This record gives sequence, structure tokens and C-alpha cells, in this order.
Amino acid sequence: MQQLLLDIRPPAQPELARFVVGRNVELMAQLQTMLEGTAAERMVYIWGAPGSGKSYLLAAWAHACRARGMTVELSGQQAAQAVIADQVEDWNDTQQHAGFAAFNRVREAGGLWLAAGNVAPAELPVMPELQTRLGWGLVFQLHGLNDAEKRAALSQHAETLGFRLEPQVADYLLNHTARDMQSLLQMLEALDRFSLEARRPITLPLLRQLLAGKTDQA
Repeated sequence: MQQLLLDIRPPAQPELARFVVGRNVELMAQLQTMLEGTAAERMVYIWGAPGSGKSYLLAAWAHACRARGMTVELSGQQAAQAVIADQVEDWNDTQQHAGFAAFNRVREAGGLWLAAGNVAPAELPVMPELQTRLGWGLVFQLHGLNDAEKRAALSQHAETLGFRLEPQVADYLLNHTARDMQSLLQMLEALDRFSLEARRPITLPLLRQLLAGKTDQA
């Protein structure tokens, strides 16, 4: 397999524009009002299953905060104008106490707080005081996309890359690669690069060749 073609790392900088909203319209509206400084509630906790896009969304929102000139803290352990805390279910005792103190300071200062975990606040394996704080603001479940929404998102992204995605290619991607949306988009971009290097249209045989790691052209 050509390393160059399949070097499908996440984009250098996650962008909110690349996040596929799906059924998460209210959450995205809340995050936008926080960026604009018009949100009534400035503390948000997001929970959802692994692979639902939480980490990408938090990174993209952090980038958007920096673009607006805010100071950003990514560990959830220190106060800043915008504090982002991911995977809080994995925090040890020291991190929990630091996060608890940081939450209080951010709230008192009127800053922005965005945290995420795999379960709702009441189910987090953290000290009760931190559970309570994380549930004080708005709590959103991040809903993953269903297959129809993923197909639509893949087709839309293909159009931005300059080609039409055939339904059988989209189906094969969904059935034979990682199913989280960011991995699917990255694989689609790898397929586009492979097509350009091979000087062949994007078809199901080409995708199979890419996934099989073959470098010879049919």
C-alpha cells in the first residue's frame, strides 16, 4: 500500500465547517452563540458514544475560539477565556480536583466551558461534586449520523472535491471501512488522491484496489 496515498491523518486543523451536523442542530446553534458572545448559558457538556465525533468537534470549536482572539485551555485543568475538556471519564483524582476548581473559576469569570465524555454527567466515574458541576449548564447528547445521513454527507463532500460519488462506492465505504464520519471523509479524500495519481475515475474497483493496498493499475 502506498504510504503517501493512505496517509489519511485527520486534517491539520479541524474546522467547524467540516463537522456534519445531522440531528445536532441545537448543539451547534448553542456553540455558535457562545462564540458570538450572545449565549445565555456559557457552560456546556456533550456526551456520546466513541466515534460520534466529540473530539473533532471540541478541537474545531477550540480553533474557532482562537480565531476570535480568545485564550484557550485544552486540558480542563486551568482557567482561560475558553476551556475545553475532553474524555473527562478518564480523569484521575488530581485531574478531577483541578477540573472542579477550573470550572468554578471559569463560571465566576463569565468564561466559556465545553466538556465532553462518553456518558451523561450523572453516570461519570468522577467525584460527585464534579458530576454536579458538569450538569449545571446545558447537556447535549451528540447523536451520530445514520447511514442515510452519512451517504448524503459523503456525496456532498465528494462534490466539493470535484467528483460525483456513485451509490455503490458510498455503500462499500460504509460497509468496509471505519464508520465514524471523520474517518469516512478522510478515506474519501484518500480515494480522490488515489484516483488522481492513477488517472482513473473513482469506481468501486478502484476503491477495492485502494483498500487492498495494490499499486498496480488494472
